[in-house]
Amino acid sequence: MIKLFLSVTFATALMGLVAYGQTSTSSTTVSTGTNGATETTTTTTESTGTVTEFTPGQALILKTEAAEPVHYKFGKSVTYVTSDGRVIEASKIRKDSKVRVHYNKDGDNMVVDKVIVTKVRD
Repeated sequence: MIKLFLSVTFATALMGLVAYGQTSTSSTTVSTGTNGATETTTTTTESTGTVTEFTPGQALILKTEAAEPVHYKFGKSVTYVTSDGRVIEASKIRKDSKVRVHYNKDGDNMVVDKVIVTKVRD
């Protein structure tokens, strides 16, 4: 019984570590025939990590599973929320907060439109 309990506990902890820092992506591409119409491509992505630097309204740097910290720029309108969906002020986000960012790719830039705080530092 103790072996089973320990096995389940360790398996759960391992799954949590693997899930942290995951990135999810959805893409939309609209194209038309050869009549010269404009092609539209939108890529929306979410990424999870720990805040290493944060300048409200300008930029955010996250430590993720990637070898290097990931730099994000902010769009004109950014929403800050808790994991349960409550809107919060940007000032609630601090270094070492655990967050998930929702962003769009704009060329080489990752432009954030939503920051979800999953865990505020103690």
